[in-house]
Amino acid sequence: MTAPASTLLQRVTGWFGGLPGKAADVLPVRVGGTEYRQSSSTPASVLGFDQALLWVVVALLAWGLVMVYSASIAMPDNPRFANYASTHFLTRHVMYLVVGFVAALLTFQIPMALWERVAPWLFVLALLMLVAVLIPGVGKVVNGARRWLSIGPIGFQPSEVAKFAVLIYAADYMVRKMEVKERFFRAVLPMGAAVAIVGVLLLAEPDMGAFMVVAVIAMGILFLGGVNARMFFLIAGVLVGAFALMIASSPWRRERVFAYLDPFSEQHALGKGYQLSHSLIAIGRGEIFGVGLGGSVEKLHWLPEAHTDFLLAVIGEEFGLLGVLALIVLFLWMTRRIMHIGRQAIALDRVFSGLVAQGVAIWIGFQAFINMGVNLGALPTKGLTLPLMSFGGSAILMNLVALAVVLRVDYENKLLMRGGRV
Repeated sequence: MTAPASTLLQRVTGWFGGLPGKAADVLPVRVGGTEYRQSSSTPASVLGFDQALLWVVVALLAWGLVMVYSASIAMPDNPRFANYASTHFLTRHVMYLVVGFVAALLTFQIPMALWERVAPWLFVLALLMLVAVLIPGVGKVVNGARRWLSIGPIGFQPSEVAKFAVLIYAADYMVRKMEVKERFFRAVLPMGAAVAIVGVLLLAEPDMGAFMVVAVIAMGILFLGGVNARMFFLIAGVLVGAFALMIASSPWRRERVFAYLDPFSEQHALGKGYQLSHSLIAIGRGEIFGVGLGGSVEKLHWLPEAHTDFLLAVIGEEFGLLGVLALIVLFLWMTRRIMHIGRQAIALDRVFSGLVAQGVAIWIGFQAFINMGVNLGALPTKGLTLPLMSFGGSAILMNLVALAVVLRVDYENKLLMRGGRV
């Protein structure tokens, strides 16, 4: 690695809490407002988990619940949902939250050492689920995409499990390959092949948005794990080129890009640019302070998927610019906080736990960034939900499971810092 490339990699990974060098090099550990260093003579005085992070997550979930109800209250007026009560989506969302909380409580009880042991098997399970969803009669087709497995009356998306499985597997993989992380054929190529297999299965559904998230999670963990800078940027370039080729070779994806460039044109306003144009109208109507909770007009059958992919547009209309900025700040704070928990784990020489926590931050932060960018017209339309807030059982469940793992990492960090064992 050249000196400039090495210096750049060390600076960036240092900011994110990665591993440019030895895992336990004098990294500070901060609990509350007190800074500790890895030493048996300075145990932490606090045992538990990050309650500030927990309350921010609860706030986002509560705000999301209110907005899902607001955005879906007029859905029964649509002939497609004529048999639904006005509280149908609210009731289902509450059910998803209850299931998610139970799953999170159970997940919190699982030691990180167990996740490390089962990582390869979890990855295999995710692959089997992705294969199963493509089998006619097993996978459920909705809006032309075969993305759901039916579990009784509930549809479940294996792609959400794949995000979590790739995250756990990539962190475990980097720990196992730490001694040879500078070698392309022994470290980087096998991980690239694993992500490619997941990508092929996701694109067969098709679900390019989920593939983007999976690829970014895997690449982020490789980057923070300290792979060779040249190899990292080479693979990143290949991925960007692959996504560009997929867009260029797909007429409907090209149309989405053209519609993004000019959503209000006569050619696109009633076609591929319809969702984006009405999202921008909704946000524009909100101005600075919004029209008030429940006062959105665009959710009244003008803006498709207002309770899922375009929930932020309804938030912008009802809470205005200030509401959108507050939401962005909450997601930024949460992402940074989770990154910091990962940095604490690395300071305690718990590399797997640290990479898992940072992988969750990448997952939630990147997906929120894409969703917000789409709603605000900064990015082409892509079907990704707003984490923790949009309607959707699979996404809510896996988001809460992932955050429970982060809280477990933080719990084990503090347990070790006060001289305990995990």
